[in-house]
Amino acid sequence: MRKFYLLLIFTLTCISLTSKESKYYLLMADSEMKRNPESWMLDFSKKLKWDYCNGLELQAFLKVWEKTGDEKYFQYAKSYADTIIDENGRIKGYKLEEYNLDRINSGKILFPLHERTKNEKYKKAIELLRSQINTHPRTSEGGFWHKKIYPHQMWLDGIYMASPFLAEYAYRFNEPELFDEVALQVLLVAKHCYDPATGLYYHGWDESRQQKWADPIKGTSPNFWSRSMGWYAMAIVDVLDFLPENHPKRLEIIKVLTDLCYSLDKYRDPKTGMWFQVTDKINEKGNYVESSGSAMFIYTWVKGAQKGYLPKEFLKKGKKAYKQFLKTFIVKNSDGTLTLKNACAVAGLGGEKNYRDGSYEYYISEPIRDNDPKAVAPFIMVSVLLNK
Repeated sequence: MRKFYLLLIFTLTCISLTSKESKYYLLMADSEMKRNPESWMLDFSKKLKWDYCNGLELQAFLKVWEKTGDEKYFQYAKSYADTIIDENGRIKGYKLEEYNLDRINSGKILFPLHERTKNEKYKKAIELLRSQINTHPRTSEGGFWHKKIYPHQMWLDGIYMASPFLAEYAYRFNEPELFDEVALQVLLVAKHCYDPATGLYYHGWDESRQQKWADPIKGTSPNFWSRSMGWYAMAIVDVLDFLPENHPKRLEIIKVLTDLCYSLDKYRDPKTGMWFQVTDKINEKGNYVESSGSAMFIYTWVKGAQKGYLPKEFLKKGKKAYKQFLKTFIVKNSDGTLTLKNACAVAGLGGEKNYRDGSYEYYISEPIRDNDPKAVAPFIMVSVLLNK
């Protein structure tokens, strides 16, 4: 009888360990830690920098920590902040006067770090990033320029970089007026980047119509880039976590999200169920199914449905799409690590060198790489949501 109980305990322990070790969010997080022993190395970095990609992926690590309670994931995120933020809250390499929305995104990891440790340097850094908004350049309607070097322009990417940070700041530090600012940014992009013919959103909008990529009438860029819409969709579901239930713009924002998600469902690859780099050019020569945009859409569907922001059908759609994502993009390596394939390394609009014209040819010409944080992070986060 004693042998039976020992065997039973051993069997249950093995089942438990197998179950834990087979979770994709753990496998991917551990794979990334193996590839990047120091968290500042994320995004293939050769030197320390305050970058949105580090913040994006470390948000995912903090979600894994919240899910498991395993301290190593918290410490991995904390080490990045401690390497780059001094005791006075100064952030190495951050220049407020550059007015770059991308620089705000990594501030999101500072909220849980401050909440848990009570170290005031994190709060000071949060306040520094918050202060950028006070003088950030704007369009005539109050929309944030994406960067000072991109005057009069709003990009979908920028909504993710700043709006969830500002919404969480408003919630945690009791600045309700900031919710109006957050809603304004989301809805200005909806106003100017939306294409009624497809239900999709153009990557960027130039109020001045001066950019070569801008439509002379509408000011919009010429194509639909999946990751840009992924940024926008993720921004909305993250903003809604903090935007008050009684906020006058909440229902309008939810409608924007819902309409976009229904539209995205129409533009999936019939073979893989994923989304192409240029969203509406399905199977066009040179186009390819792209992992970062696909992961962001699945995260949006699953979280949106779980939270009640989207109809329940999107949870079922999201679960199915998640399985298709695994088949399409995830590779299990012989050393036990995971590889996530087929992410667009970078894409943008304009710029002084190698001008990016927003053409179809431009988007499909950018490098493709594996294990890009812009795909890895939403994959980890949706895996946590699904407990997969």
